[in-house]
Amino acid sequence: MLALGVAGLVIVVLLWYLLAGCLREPPPGPGPGPGPEEPTSQPASCPDVQMVSVPGTWESSSTDDPYNPSANPASLMLNISNPVREQFPSSQRVDVYTVPYVAQFSNPVAFPPDGQASYNLSRTEGTRRTFDFLTQRHEECPLTTYVLAGFSQGAVIAGDIAEQIGKGNGPVPADRVLGVTLIADGRRSGEPGPGQPIQVGTPPPGVGAEVALAGLSVPGITMTGAREGGFGEIADRVYTICAPGDLICDAPRNALSPANVLGSLGTLTAAIGNPVHSLYHNFVVEPDGTTATQWAANWAIGLVENAPRPPHL
Repeated sequence: MLALGVAGLVIVVLLWYLLAGCLREPPPGPGPGPGPEEPTSQPASCPDVQMVSVPGTWESSSTDDPYNPSANPASLMLNISNPVREQFPSSQRVDVYTVPYVAQFSNPVAFPPDGQASYNLSRTEGTRRTFDFLTQRHEECPLTTYVLAGFSQGAVIAGDIAEQIGKGNGPVPADRVLGVTLIADGRRSGEPGPGQPIQVGTPPPGVGAEVALAGLSVPGITMTGAREGGFGEIADRVYTICAPGDLICDAPRNALSPANVLGSLGTLTAAIGNPVHSLYHNFVVEPDGTTATQWAANWAIGLVENAPRPPHL
């Protein structure tokens, strides 16, 4: 009877893991490589600049319209992408694409289950869709340059792809990336030095939740730690914004512990919806009163204004 009970428990745990899903990283991109000779022009349908916006948890859906996102009208990233779109009404100068993905974070210890997709499944879908879109756009528009921005879970996704690009194995070449901004990045290392992003505002002392919980793996949640080596070739164009007290990006190193799985998961789940995490449109990052989202919108607009204007066929 004991053996049957143990076997049943093992089956339950295995099913729990299988249903919650594993984290799947995208394969290496084409990288710089020798490739064919660079073209001197590109199709008229190609934008000069491609902006890719990756919303945070509960701010998107798999079926959302990437050119008119409405899954969550209060999405923080709309405070950045909308001003860019309004500043440049011509889609040939800049195309603004908001990645549609499930954008959920199921509490794995909730009973009854909360019915949401797990973090692993959500992050995997968001990463895959972002990676595939960038790959396809670069194939069609080899002279287009890129602006990437993400918030919360979207910052982890955008940051992971930026890491690949900076290390030469991403979906687009590093020299095509104008800049990257990550707001409330869960993999924020909090460290200075080579490869690390530029902090906007005063850097808080903590680290991202995935760094504080590095190595934790429970059904549906895999904490991957800091990005080893940072952002490589594009580090001088990557910016990070983190509000003090936002446990998603400013977690005390010993506040979340794999040894206290239930308590840490509860804290992490609550942190996603806390006021500090959800109010970056009010978080001031410059002495003149500029907020995080205002800074990011102005940053993106400036990049587009000064971006190259490749000839079109």
